[in-house]
Amino acid sequence: MTVQQTPLPVSHTPVVRRLGVGSGTALCAGAVLGPGVLTLPSLAAAAAGPASILAWVVLLAMCVPVAAAFAALGARFPDGGGVATYVHRAAGPRAAATVGWWFFGAVPIGVVSAALIGGKYVADAAGWGDAGAAAVGGVVLAGSLVSNAVGLRMSGRVQLLLGGLLAAVLLCAVLAAAPHVSAGHFTPFLPGGWSSVGSAASVLFFAFAGWEAASHLSGEFADPARDLPRVTRNTLITITVLYLGLALATIGALGPEAAGTDTPLTALLAQSIGGAARPVAAVAALFLTFGAVNSYLAGASRLGAALGRDGAAPRWLARGGGPGEVPRRALAVLGCACVLLAVAAGFGGADLDLLMRATATCLAAVTLAGLGAALVLLPRRTPLWYGVIASAVLTAGVLAFSGWLLLIPTALALASFGFLTLRGLRRRDLPGARGSAG
Repeated sequence: MTVQQTPLPVSHTPVVRRLGVGSGTALCAGAVLGPGVLTLPSLAAAAAGPASILAWVVLLAMCVPVAAAFAALGARFPDGGGVATYVHRAAGPRAAATVGWWFFGAVPIGVVSAALIGGKYVADAAGWGDAGAAAVGGVVLAGSLVSNAVGLRMSGRVQLLLGGLLAAVLLCAVLAAAPHVSAGHFTPFLPGGWSSVGSAASVLFFAFAGWEAASHLSGEFADPARDLPRVTRNTLITITVLYLGLALATIGALGPEAAGTDTPLTALLAQSIGGAARPVAAVAALFLTFGAVNSYLAGASRLGAALGRDGAAPRWLARGGGPGEVPRRALAVLGCACVLLAVAAGFGGADLDLLMRATATCLAAVTLAGLGAALVLLPRRTPLWYGVIASAVLTAGVLAFSGWLLLIPTALALASFGFLTLRGLRRRDLPGARGSAG
């Protein structure tokens, strides 16, 4: 999961073009990889057993045209607005505003999920139980809110380092588990029927959101048309190796135990290094989740300020959104939403699986909107265009398995539409007012 600063109109601000293929690959891979993968293998295993591997494979296959489409859009329209820019071009400002609201609404849910993941790894190492996990998650969330409120931001190098650390942890876990993989753990392969694969895919989408990051970065490449396809190819190879390796290792080495743990990487590492796996995994998870939560909040608060600035959200959110400023009002809104969700989760109103499914639902809606824009903006009846259709159908299918959680993006879309409509009515009622809700 990733959240980027997303201005709605097409931006013409000059940017410093200094990204190469190597650094671009690192940033794009880091955007797709996220702390969710520290627990998703067990959630998918709980939903579909060994057949959860099929969900990983289907989503990886879906990623190919999705990534290619966003790379092609980024090459044609280099701009920092990413998906919202393409939706704006394809369907107008109201649709782009809805995408912005989906992003902004997904962040508090994803942030609480990420903080709780770190809390579970630390609690597992310390033997603290669910209350301890919630407390550690609260500390991670509070620390990230405070650091953003005072204007502390992680540098790009630190973010790259954390992304590299996550990739290294995943690779080490896969290699440590490889000698313990047993063919017997893959039977029965489909214990929950085919519908369970769809259920697994609906939560795994959390790990596959982030391809729009390449489109956000498109304006920073010296030659987007040449570099973006290379970055996309390299990122696809990286996540395919890591995700499939992790899925196979989790099922093959842990067997039925895979569905019963909240800390699958600890369980995988423990098979080779024993008890030392717990503190090692806990420290890595704590750094990774704090870095991710800090970045999510930083990007989302900027997004909230941009929505206010562009009239897609209340104007008072725009304060602090300028260069070098801190968007504390947008951050306060995010913080309040995070606290409410965390309290609900703490009292049993939402567990980690539900939180991650809710986040994935919003992100799948954003991806589907981006694919819809690609169908309008990209040349028709080309192999890529048909691939986008296939991915859009798969994404819609994943959304269908979200069930009642579809009410979240629906409510956000209605809220966006209602706000813009009321804003337009107020403008028309003001003496001398001109303009429209768009």
